[in-house]
Amino acid sequence: MLGLAADEDAVYRLLVDHPDCQPAALAGRLSVPAVESVLDSLVESGLASAQAPDDEGPSRYRAASPVLVLGSLLESRRAALHRVESLVGDLTERHRAAQSYASGAPVEVLSGAAAIRRRLLTMQKQAMSEVCSLVPAGSAPKVLTFEDNHEEAEPDLMRRGVTLRSVVEREWLERPETATLLASCVGQGQHISVTDRLPIKLVMVDRRIALLPLAPESEAEPVALVVHRTGLLTALGSLFEEHFEKGWRLRASGVADEVESPAALVDREIVALLHVGLTDAAIARQLGMGHRTVQRRLRSLMDEVGAATRFQLGWYAAHAGWLDEESGNPVPSQPS
Repeated sequence: MLGLAADEDAVYRLLVDHPDCQPAALAGRLSVPAVESVLDSLVESGLASAQAPDDEGPSRYRAASPVLVLGSLLESRRAALHRVESLVGDLTERHRAAQSYASGAPVEVLSGAAAIRRRLLTMQKQAMSEVCSLVPAGSAPKVLTFEDNHEEAEPDLMRRGVTLRSVVEREWLERPETATLLASCVGQGQHISVTDRLPIKLVMVDRRIALLPLAPESEAEPVALVVHRTGLLTALGSLFEEHFEKGWRLRASGVADEVESPAALVDREIVALLHVGLTDAAIARQLGMGHRTVQRRLRSLMDEVGAATRFQLGWYAAHAGWLDEESGNPVPSQPS
C-alpha cells in the first residue's frame, strides 16, 4: 500500500518499532547484508536516516516520521481517488444522456442536487458555441445558481471561445459578494443582462439541450428536466432571447477613457449601476462607499451636465458614451 517492495516494507515497519538499532537487530528472514542494502534504499528515499557510530561499528538507523514522509503519498492517493470519482460521475451522466437521446425521448428527469449539477457540468464541458442561462434570485430550488461550477467550467468555456450569455434578476446585484462575481464575469467577456423578474431557471447549451430545474412542492429532493431538441426547446430559446433583449446589460467596471481621473471612473461606475436599476444604497454597498457619498456625487454629476432629473442624467450618459453601446434598451431621442 505504501508503494514499497516487500523487503523495504518489512524492514521499515520493524524500524518504526525499534528506533536507533543496527542492521543485525532487524535481521530475521533476511541476512544482515540484505538488511543493510534495504536500509540504504530507505535512507535514499527519505524513509529512514543513518547515524554514524562513534567507533568502527555499524551505523544505527531510525525511521523517518510516517506523517511527514507518507503524508504527501496519502494526499496524492486521495486526489487520484477524487479524480476517479469525478470521471465515473461524468461518464455516468454522459451514458445516461446518450441512452436518453438514442431512445428518442424528448425529456428526461433528474432527481437530486448532485445528479443535476453533474449533468450541468457535463453539458458545459460539451458546449461548442454558446451557453445561455436564466438565473432568478429565489432560493428554491437551490441548484443552478450562477456560482455553480463557476471555477471549474467557465474558465475552460471562455478559453475555448464559447459565448456565455446570462439573464439575472436585479436582486443578485443587491448582494455585494454576488455583485462582485457578476462584475468579474462581465470583465472576462461574458454577456449579462439584468431584469426585475424571471419565470424559471434555465441553462441551455448550443440550442440543442436545456436543463430546467423544477421548484419542489416540499422538502423533497430537487428535480430537473433535461429537454432535447423539440418544440419545447425552441420555446425555451425564445423565452431566453426575450428576457435577454429586454434586460439592461451589465457593464464591466472601469470601462472608460484611460485619461480620465480615478474620480471620473467612479462616477461612470455609479451611473452604470444606476442604469441597471440599483438603488443608491445598493450602489454604495457594491462600491464600498457611503450612501450619502453616492447621492452627493450623483447630484454633482447632474449639476455638471445640467440635468434637472436622474432621467436626464441617464439620457446624457448614454449619448455621451458613458455606457456601452449594448448596455440596454433604446434611449429616447431627447430628454423630457
